Amino acid sequence: MFPGTCRMGDDRVDQRTCLICGDRATGLHYGIISCEGCKGFFKRSICNKRVYRCSRDKNCVMSRKQRNRCQYCRLLKCLQMGMNRKAIREDGMPGGRNKSIGPVQISEEEIERIMSGQEFEGEANMSWSNNGDSDHSSPGNGVSESNQPSPVSTPSSSRSVELNGFAALRDQYIGTPVSTHYQYLPHLFSYSAHSALVPPQARSLDPQSHSLINQLVSAEDLEPLGTPMLIEDGYKVTQAELFALLCRLADELLFRQIAWIKKLPFFCELSIKDYTCLLSSTWQELILLSSLTVYSKQIFGDLADVTSKYSPSDDELHRFSEEGMEVMERLIYLFRKFNQLKVSNEEYACMKAINFLNQDIRGLTNASQLEQLNKRYWYVCQDFTEYKYPHQPNRFPDLMMCLPEIRYIAGKMVNVPLEQLPLLFKAVLHSCKTSVSKE
Repeated sequence: MFPGTCRMGDDRVDQRTCLICGDRATGLHYGIISCEGCKGFFKRSICNKRVYRCSRDKNCVMSRKQRNRCQYCRLLKCLQMGMNRKAIREDGMPGGRNKSIGPVQISEEEIERIMSGQEFEGEANMSWSNNGDSDHSSPGNGVSESNQPSPVSTPSSSRSVELNGFAALRDQYIGTPVSTHYQYLPHLFSYSAHSALVPPQARSLDPQSHSLINQLVSAEDLEPLGTPMLIEDGYKVTQAELFALLCRLADELLFRQIAWIKKLPFFCELSIKDYTCLLSSTWQELILLSSLTVYSKQIFGDLADVTSKYSPSDDELHRFSEEGMEVMERLIYLFRKFNQLKVSNEEYACMKAINFLNQDIRGLTNASQLEQLNKRYWYVCQDFTEYKYPHQPNRFPDLMMCLPEIRYIAGKMVNVPLEQLPLLFKAVLHSCKTSVSKE
């Protein structure tokens, strides 16, 4: 995929599959690589403002054979993988409205509004029509008139970049920085929904990826947390004592993030204003990510034991807010997701760098530089997961989809009253520890 592995990269391009269902992709549709069937389904769903229902748990398997069984989960995955409804032409004619529009990452709230139909309520009636797109994609379907996928056009370049240059594009972000910044490229490459569609192939890790990952891991402080979290049997912890412990833990975790930034391989490339801006905007997300991964044994072990000795009053229980309930439910879901994935130190280090290098934060002086760095580590993480876990083709997108959830939860936690944090942590840690013990 990188220098020395171009042949493997070319083979992979020939096996490009739809991000939604794993069927054979026909090119770039509404911002992401997809098949004709999912392209048509997405267009019909958005143009006709359809609201679907899932009869199960909103987590149905998407494959070529099963994609028609649940329209709700199919549309949900289209949105989660970045299909851009703003790329649909308003006149209902074939073709995207704007070839420069790429995939989008939208919040869980906006996805929910679209799925429930609320997003369409305030919109004027559009002249979109069902153009007769049919679900006819199959392993034997055509690719396009030229038998090539659609090119990606970017606002920063009048040239189009064809997607068969996978190895070269990745080299641009991992090797020497280039002046042209291709937007959204991390979203465009496909991941098979089933390993049977794209058999895993043994491959080596690119030397540059190996070097960059080692630099990131070396910047991490993976030693156990030093904040005391042991308590005598029979001791009853008060709300004030638990709150003070949570503050000390947050202080230590924040201090480690500050030290981490100064050890990053690109630290000297960032301006003081930019890394200060990035830290002030992402520190809660970084702490949450580290607590769910490298420090999870202490947080969901020792700290859970401490919170179990705390008994909230009836007044605290009655005052627990809706924001607290939502954060609790999402944290429990995210814990189970990370516990299932068993994120390695290398993946954690990449995820942390990707989350930190958020070029969308306001006040940055060099957003294009951060975009370049972000994509570099995106590809490094992808290269590592495909090398380390060849039989888990969905592992990399699963990891990346955790980051928006972390950002959402971190943003919501700001709205939880401070006096409710002890109860929130008790409830979350108790539920998570109980779920692990049952496995």
